Amino acid sequence: MGKMASHLALAAVYCAVVLLSSLGPAAATGKTGRITVYWGQTASEGSLHKACQSNLYSTVILSFLTHFGGGRYKLDLTGHSWSAVGPDVKYCQSKNILVLLAIGGGFGRYSLASKADAKAVADHIWVVYLGGRSSTKPRPFGDAVLDGVDFDIEHGGSKHYNDLARYLKGYSGKGRKKVWITAAPQCPFPDRMLGQALQTGLFDRIHVQFYNNPVCSYRAGNVEAFTRAWQKWTRSFPRSSVYLGLPAARGAAGSGYVPPATLVSKVLPIVRRSRNYGGIMLWSRYWDLQTGYSRAVKHAV
Repeated sequence: MGKMASHLALAAVYCAVVLLSSLGPAAATGKTGRITVYWGQTASEGSLHKACQSNLYSTVILSFLTHFGGGRYKLDLTGHSWSAVGPDVKYCQSKNILVLLAIGGGFGRYSLASKADAKAVADHIWVVYLGGRSSTKPRPFGDAVLDGVDFDIEHGGSKHYNDLARYLKGYSGKGRKKVWITAAPQCPFPDRMLGQALQTGLFDRIHVQFYNNPVCSYRAGNVEAFTRAWQKWTRSFPRSSVYLGLPAARGAAGSGYVPPATLVSKVLPIVRRSRNYGGIMLWSRYWDLQTGYSRAVKHAV
């Protein structure tokens, strides 16, 4: 290589380094924009179509299937028309956005009484939401097929969710569409409701709720405890992508809100050190719409 070529090559390398530096660490590593959001609890959050059209999220979780187990099932998408959701699901998926169904939540009646009960719930979810076929069970979203299930189990006992995860994951493969399995445990480790289920190693993603839990939530006087909790989660599940769960507004949770500027400058540099860091999860689309939280931090996520 001649001197002129060498100088040009060095100049190109220098420009590339400057460009990556100006874009920040997220762009330099290719880890940008992976934001999961919960949607489905108020008409004021707008349609699912508009949520996906915003280009802010990589995953949207429909919330919630509030009743299940013992033959009881209830889908609660407050303020939204089920018939409108189906076409919107397809639109989101056309933009490579995953659409999952959240089961559980803070309200509702749900529990699994036995392994057989877990199998019945898995079969119901498969047929009604994930593409299974049945001549007797109506599909609220028509022929739209969701990408998987998010476990947000907050009460009702912890037994048999490991069985439910195995049954749901069993629908993947064999020419079928992959079934994504994710979870939203509380940040104290291990989660008292989902600890046993997570130990199966079947969960593709874990959206850890670092809010409403002062013992491990981020704040100036709790940085070390927060860091230890985050590292415990990421190191315990190296094969899962782990997401930092946050409220998108102060009013969205009792505690644990992190201002966007603090998230970018203080918190993300901590969590991004983990090899299986996946991004952030926000509660919820309604609150994000009020504050613009995801738009403010997307460049750094």
